[in-house]
Amino acid sequence: MPRILGLDPGTKRVGVALSDPTLLIASPHTVLEAEPRSRLAAALKALCREKEVDRIVVGLPLRMDGDEGPAAEKARAFAAWAGEALGLPVEFWDERLSTVTAQNALIEGGARREKRREVVDMIAAQIVLQHYLDSRRPPEPFAFGDEDPR
Repeated sequence: MPRILGLDPGTKRVGVALSDPTLLIASPHTVLEAEPRSRLAAALKALCREKEVDRIVVGLPLRMDGDEGPAAEKARAFAAWAGEALGLPVEFWDERLSTVTAQNALIEGGARREKRREVVDMIAAQIVLQHYLDSRRPPEPFAFGDEDPR
């Protein structure tokens, strides 16, 4: 079954996450060096082939007001490159506060500063991909007598 690849691009590192085959759960996978692009492309191609990835989700760093700035432009340029390099369709997902959420989760889990620096990008990619996967699920029906969740 095909999977979805989640990417959190940065200038130095790219966080990588993968969905499970049922497209319900995102898991952190790895962190790759952003440069040189040829090495990054080779690593991503191998991963996509091995895990039967059929789509990419890239975190889009919007401003808090929802507008796009220079960081979003860079993410869009990265996504265009990745889509072409991997021959896969690319979708975007709002990544506002994903790195902050990842940092906080790692701190709460007791990860030391050095370890946090090593893994925060893949945890951020996991958060972005999980939010994307959650958005694709149909709302669960509620039974008579339950409170309307809206």
